[in-house]
Amino acid sequence: MAKKSKKKETPSNVEGRKEKEVIEVEGLVKEALPNAMFDVELPNGHHVLAGISGRMRMNYIRILLGDRVLVELSPYDLTRGRITYRFR
Repeated sequence: MAKKSKKKETPSNVEGRKEKEVIEVEGLVKEALPNAMFDVELPNGHHVLAGISGRMRMNYIRILLGDRVLVELSPYDLTRGRITYRFR
């Protein structure tokens, strides 16, 4: 008889746990910086240094000056973010 392996409880498979604790904000790309980093201006006037998410890199999505983008911010550091979507 084969033994059934028990699944260990890791943070990814615990029920009732939040997916991600991020703040999503829409912004406007003001400046393109080296290494695929961008200066994004938020609606409240703050500027955020944001990079491109891995999925956008894999799909060769280009980000240009003046684009409206969706930025994920960590609650721990509100000056850096990750661009996750480019609006058409």
